[in-house]
Amino acid sequence: MSLADSARFAHAMAELEKLDVRLRGADYLTTWERSLPEVRAILAAASCLASLHKRGLSAVCFSSGIGVSIFRDNSTRTRYSYSAALNLLGLEEYEVVESSSQMAHGETVRETANMVSFLTETIGIRDDVYLGKGEAFMREVAAAVEQGYRDGVLHQRPSVINLQSDVDHPTQSMADLAHLVDREGGLEELKSRKIAVTWAYSPSYGKPLSVPQGVLGLLTRLGCHVALAHPPGYELIPAVVARARAQARESGGSFEVGESMDDAFRGAHVVYPKSWAPHAIMKRRSALRDAGKTTELKELEREGLAQNARHQDWECTEQKMALTAGGQALYMHCLPADITGVSCPRGEVASTVFSRAAAATYRQASWKPFVIAAVILLTRCADPVKTLASLRDRKEPRA
Repeated sequence: MSLADSARFAHAMAELEKLDVRLRGADYLTTWERSLPEVRAILAAASCLASLHKRGLSAVCFSSGIGVSIFRDNSTRTRYSYSAALNLLGLEEYEVVESSSQMAHGETVRETANMVSFLTETIGIRDDVYLGKGEAFMREVAAAVEQGYRDGVLHQRPSVINLQSDVDHPTQSMADLAHLVDREGGLEELKSRKIAVTWAYSPSYGKPLSVPQGVLGLLTRLGCHVALAHPPGYELIPAVVARARAQARESGGSFEVGESMDDAFRGAHVVYPKSWAPHAIMKRRSALRDAGKTTELKELEREGLAQNARHQDWECTEQKMALTAGGQALYMHCLPADITGVSCPRGEVASTVFSRAAAATYRQASWKPFVIAAVILLTRCADPVKTLASLRDRKEPRA
């Protein structure tokens, strides 16, 4: 490895050894269910894997095994990142396509979960469209494979990984955190930073709440000063906001909620303007879907788009960026962003702001494969430190 990569790897390994966490066999459904040492361990393992890859060294630590994927919503970045993470570690992906599986014919979740788990190490699930559904489905899958393992049906219990639910997007928020740590130099440096998480206008309907909720649910645990802002009616899930407020008190940070994008941006070191659907509309959407009321669903979409259109001034502009700390705040987005004049006539962010920040947002996204791979490594390997050390010492080129 280069001197810089060697130092990064050594620092991350020392952190892992000090933490001594045991995640083997665990699921990864929300960041707030994982302890802070476990969060730090995921960051450290991701850093190690990124260092190996940058140096061109193989990180293959499985000689066989499958990673199952179940995507119940469209995806580019997360789908690629999960596939890339599996490949990085030497696992093969098997995608469950519900329309062409027995799930479409009424097969139970318990039966499907067991049938795709015989030789499986991990099950990655994206289910973020309907409130009250996605996380519940993931927990049902986790309970099914746990029961299958206890009954002796499965030789091992696969780990279930949340690749975005209706409540949290933990691999995204952890990639966001890895990007911040890489930029600021460490977790401790984040404690003095103000981070603005704000709603932003989008001409599309029904964007999940889980990205802003994931960011709030993670950063408020770390002593950051987090400002949440959105127009009236765009509230997030109340329990998530209450958790963020309690976590900020416990961590020594702060958490404020307002209805002014300018106020949130003022003095911020990091801004994360992102559109999401109103909580109340998403609740109604789930109820109408359960009742099979397609006409009413279309009317609700029109109502949601009209509500969005009343707040087109919630855009990340040059003027708003000038309000930030030194006018130099880090712009973050999970992508794809709705860029004014590029991907839509009016959107979340001005084209000049995004153009200047594009490379940084791509670096932000680049952490996700390594974060997912780190979660897989930590939840599947009995001794992750020993595994990573052997990969370093083996010095096997990737190609």
